[in-house]
Amino acid sequence: MSSVLFDAQPFDFALQRRRRLLIAVAVVILIAVAVTVYVNRYWPQSHRVDHFFTQLEDKDFEGAYATWMNDPDWKQHPEKYKRYPFGAFYQDWGPGGEWGPIHSHNIIATQMPRPRASGVVVGVRVNERKKLCSVRVEFSDKTLGFSPDEMVE
Repeated sequence: MSSVLFDAQPFDFALQRRRRLLIAVAVVILIAVAVTVYVNRYWPQSHRVDHFFTQLEDKDFEGAYATWMNDPDWKQHPEKYKRYPFGAFYQDWGPGGEWGPIHSHNIIATQMPRPRASGVVVGVRVNERKKLCSVRVEFSDKTLGFSPDEMVE
């Protein structure tokens, strides 16, 4: 029995070094993935707002309204949207709206306005204006809306 102890393999320093290096690389990759996921946690909402503003730039107001309401078949049941009908939407977002004809946009930031909020606010620079346009994206139904929380840069 004591001879087994003396017949043990010598300690392999190279194997131990490779093992430590592998663990360190795995930890660094895990941290990088976690940071990437955290930084992009609101990417779907930002992408939705970006798509909305692209439609406005293309003068596709009906498509933008469908994105706003998250209902591509909104024309089949316009009575469902009596609170914010297409005419009111066109007044707000059309050429005569607050932002005028939209020629360019840039997503500046996306944030959760307060704890346990039902959506996120996306700050968009429209037509190179200093003031940001704040659009809210609801988590539950993916609809867009005007945000009561103004974003500032």
